[in-house]
Amino acid sequence: MSEERKTLEQRATMTDIERVRHSASHVLATAILKLWPEAQFAAGPPVENGFYYDVDLPHRISPDDFEKIESEMKKEIKANHPFERMEVSRDEALALGKKGRLAALTERPEPSKFKLDIIENIPPDEKISLYRSGGFIDLCAGPHVMRTGNVGAFKLTNVASAYYKGDEKNPQLQRIYGTAFKTRKELDDYFAMLEEAKKRDHRKLGKELELFVFDDDVGPGLPMFLPRGAVIADELEKLAKETEFAADYQRVRTPHIARESLYKKSGHLPYYAESMFPPMRLKREGREFERKQQRFAELDAIVDGNRESPEQYREFKQLQHELLESDNYYLKAMNCPHHHKLFAAIPRSYRDLPLRLAEYGTDYRYEKSGELFGLMRVRSLQMNDAHIYCTPEQFEAEFNAVNEMYLKYFKLFGIDKYLMRFSTHDPSKLGQKFVDEPELWKQTEEMTRRVLKDSGIDYVEVPNEAAFYGPKIDVQVWSVIGREFSIATNQVDFAQPRRFDLRYKDRDNIDKIPICIHRAPLGTHERFIGFLIEHYAGNFPLWLSPEQVRILTIGDDPKLIDYARSILKELRVQQVRAELDESTDKINGKVQRAEQMKVHTMFVIGKRDMEADGVSVRVHGKGNLGAKPRGEAIAEILQSIRERRA
Repeated sequence: MSEERKTLEQRATMTDIERVRHSASHVLATAILKLWPEAQFAAGPPVENGFYYDVDLPHRISPDDFEKIESEMKKEIKANHPFERMEVSRDEALALGKKGRLAALTERPEPSKFKLDIIENIPPDEKISLYRSGGFIDLCAGPHVMRTGNVGAFKLTNVASAYYKGDEKNPQLQRIYGTAFKTRKELDDYFAMLEEAKKRDHRKLGKELELFVFDDDVGPGLPMFLPRGAVIADELEKLAKETEFAADYQRVRTPHIARESLYKKSGHLPYYAESMFPPMRLKREGREFERKQQRFAELDAIVDGNRESPEQYREFKQLQHELLESDNYYLKAMNCPHHHKLFAAIPRSYRDLPLRLAEYGTDYRYEKSGELFGLMRVRSLQMNDAHIYCTPEQFEAEFNAVNEMYLKYFKLFGIDKYLMRFSTHDPSKLGQKFVDEPELWKQTEEMTRRVLKDSGIDYVEVPNEAAFYGPKIDVQVWSVIGREFSIATNQVDFAQPRRFDLRYKDRDNIDKIPICIHRAPLGTHERFIGFLIEHYAGNFPLWLSPEQVRILTIGDDPKLIDYARSILKELRVQQVRAELDESTDKINGKVQRAEQMKVHTMFVIGKRDMEADGVSVRVHGKGNLGAKPRGEAIAEILQSIRERRA
């Protein structure tokens, strides 16, 4: 798939830090040319957290080369060359490219082949500009900082391979990555964050804390939750069910597979076919199949080899063909078509709306193997899904209520930074990427935009990223260390209710088509749990902790063990996830094991505690909190769990 070229308008909206990083990519290219003058350059944009430049070079650049490249970059920054913009005609740009002068320090025997290709693909009415910094001239739309000295602090990070324009049919280039900040402190803070992120990596902690596993015999991208990880999934589902019950949602259940005809009706086939597992081919069955079999038998007796009745003979041959065909079934990749069928199963009135159908449905998506990443990108996923069917008059309140539900969850999980990405359609791709309903696109996008503005929620508008059936909101959140995650979605659907002929009777007993809102505030168990592991660094709050309390005895006196067991029983009667360490290890060893597994609370019990009918409380990450009466310590545990305290 080719990389889409940014428009001049998109480039003009670069932030200050993006300008710094874009300028750093030119400084990088200059440094590489000083070391390897034959280097040919393609694209060098700013990207999230840094920049890169794609280069075609016989020498294989490795991290061992970074020090000498950075040394040349520092010379360019110290020289403080101005970034000079020059507008040129298409012919002038082509002439410079043929002389090898673009993305170069001097004219060269070889033409600037990638730059020439880029020029050929610039729209005829678009201005062509070059940027000069010192001896380096590059084809570039900008913008940049004023001078190379404004690049600030930088560091090269890694090198990878990349096809030109992202197309595997094109040459494979070397992609040199780096990052840049205005100050050294910002750069140091960034790398400190990366080190912290390594410690919090959900794949690392997932293994250490025995939360989930992947197995080759089960298959790539198909996670299995161990008991401790299943606890987290259960708690999230319990939270969602309680929240949705209070908001008047109704729970439903649907199968994991469905016939091909369902996904053709919904429109997911062919739009979504690449993300679905291949179909299972089965013998046809069902009432319709049985009816055709009966009719085929009737015709077989009538026709009996003669063709005097052409219509009957044609029907006979058609049924013969259909009965031999297989019936295709797909693993469910999304829950919406099933929910639409449930809406249609019962006659609906305006009095039934809004109707909110919720399900923790299991979906299966055939993600490319190279895109699979721990719990963040999987092929089997538990979706916190619901579909709201409402009238146009109810839309604003319903859409806003979903957004408010997001904010409630964010507060509970301590998510302070978030952003709503409002994705709209591209009119030029109607009938291809988006359903061909221009007026409905205009209407629903305006409705969604108005709700976002009226609610005062921070959002950005992103063109060409809507769902094929309507505008959507993707929710971006940031963990406590500043890592960005795409977690939830809230989508408007004006297409599928029409495809499924969903109707309700209005006050005048006239059939109307409802608007559908798809929403998943907690996204999938898999991705959200991955986010929470990194967000909390495995130190889950008590209500979410896989093991809430571990009882540790000082010694193995039978009376002490009996006392500890009585506390364990009291806790477990109250549904507290508690365990008793009955090993003969010293207390320091028991504490160390509990700390390693990030057990939230430890009740340390010695002879004095038993005699006082108390416990000594220790909390992971906080240390000893002192001795407390048994009843008080247990009451505090229960209240913290009940209130879902942070």
